[in-house]
Amino acid sequence: MDRIELLRFGNVGSRDVYNPTAPFIDCGTTYIAARTESRDSETDTQVIFFKRGDDGVWYSDPDLPTFNLQDPFITRVNNELVFGGVRFPVGNNSWRTDFYRGKDISSLEKFAEGPIGMKDIRIIELPNEKIGVFTRPQGEIGGRGTIGFMIVDSLDSLVDCDLLNADLIKGQFTEEEWGGVNAVYVLNDSELGVLGHFAYFSEDKNGNMLKHYYSMVFKFNYLTKEASSIKIIAKRKDFPSGESKRTPELDDIVLSGGFVFLSNGYVELYVGLSDVEVGKIIINNPFSE
Repeated sequence: MDRIELLRFGNVGSRDVYNPTAPFIDCGTTYIAARTESRDSETDTQVIFFKRGDDGVWYSDPDLPTFNLQDPFITRVNNELVFGGVRFPVGNNSWRTDFYRGKDISSLEKFAEGPIGMKDIRIIELPNEKIGVFTRPQGEIGGRGTIGFMIVDSLDSLVDCDLLNADLIKGQFTEEEWGGVNAVYVLNDSELGVLGHFAYFSEDKNGNMLKHYYSMVFKFNYLTKEASSIKIIAKRKDFPSGESKRTPELDDIVLSGGFVFLSNGYVELYVGLSDVEVGKIIINNPFSE
């Protein structure tokens, strides 16, 4: 088993494929959902569902719908498939998170929207059967991007709740840093394992602004609203060098997608790399350490 792998994708022409979900099973088939777009654009984006061929390449499934969204996520709530992503542009060149639900990929229908200007909203079915919601306000409330959390009664409750009222998790980022949640896992009756990203800007000697994104995790007790310290688990240098959507701005980008938990105490971490590729790395389960 290779510890590090750059995934290959087919049936997408010259479009880049990046910022994936982890593999998941739907109707007996394993899929990855991922963002695809032209190298010089961020407005022709499509989320496509891929299945792995016998040659190891992930091929788009022409029988499944595509969505004009960025940065997809997948979870299950009460045996329903919940899917979403970022719609851009909306309003005055802003964005929002759209949510879909259905018994499978083919039956997904939109049921909720997040606030304008908020990415990285993630939901998880809690052990008490309520829904945990992680948010990421920016601006007056969240600065460059701070993680919030709230609990709603059901998926239906997500439609009308005000996600800007979520309680902010304090002390995770300085004023110059930001982050967000990419996937959430139930660890036990009180704790959630959170996979996300930690980010900041820097400037090189030529005056270029550089973005730095790292994969990170923390544990969150949803009963006490207490979070453990953020732990960085993957950086761009952990993967083979490759192309970038914009050099040097996006050269140091790893955006977390999701985990596959293995039986030997390890996990497969799936990530987007420099806004053009998908990588996989096998690491120790960070929630058991």
